[in-house]
Amino acid sequence: MQKHRLLSLMRQAVNEYSMIDKKDVIAVGLSGGKDSLALLSGLSAFRRFEDYDFSLFAITVDMGFGTDLSAIKKYCEEENVPLHIVNTQISKIIFDLRNETNPCSLCSKMRKGALNEAALSLGCNKVALGHNKDDAVETFVMSLFYEGRLRCFEPVTKLDKTALTYIRPLMYIEEKDIRGYANKYNLPVTKSGCPADGNTARQTVKDFLALSANTFPNVDKCIFSAIKELYK
Repeated sequence: MQKHRLLSLMRQAVNEYSMIDKKDVIAVGLSGGKDSLALLSGLSAFRRFEDYDFSLFAITVDMGFGTDLSAIKKYCEEENVPLHIVNTQISKIIFDLRNETNPCSLCSKMRKGALNEAALSLGCNKVALGHNKDDAVETFVMSLFYEGRLRCFEPVTKLDKTALTYIRPLMYIEEKDIRGYANKYNLPVTKSGCPADGNTARQTVKDFLALSANTFPNVDKCIFSAIKELYK
């Protein structure tokens, strides 16, 4: 994917759902994965557009897996985006102390808590998350299969307990295109050190959707259309 295409699809989502206002202070949740790095790349470029006027930070929640963050630090310096690293013991709490058999839910809550706290300390009013189009489809199916509910995360989510708002500018971009973008522009993708990586409910749903596409080639597009109805 070319950069102009990434920016075009991001801009479509941002404008359609009024994600960014002038004078916003936005924190990008930077995990080091392809999605968050592509998001940082796109939002960094947005600052050159006259109709956007916002400040940008990157926040990395260090889970305590011993991940090398040097490449992420260098990339943020190149993009002129201040990076704030939050050191935590989340990995120790989940895998050593609690020995969680299904760690993803608790891990997500703890990571978001650390991210929100850091964003507020930096004076941010919005947090940009790297959820893409495939993530939305998978979340919808997971909610249906595991919870019996028709729901998905929203493009813009105002948090009740804080002054923060979550935005998801990548929601119109497919994962394969983000992967291509990361490869084309040599983004410093950092592999997760989580022992549960690739062995989750989300991966099960991802595999299910890939198999379903053999029989229903447009299954992902149809599900995403249904998701957009939820946003109305």
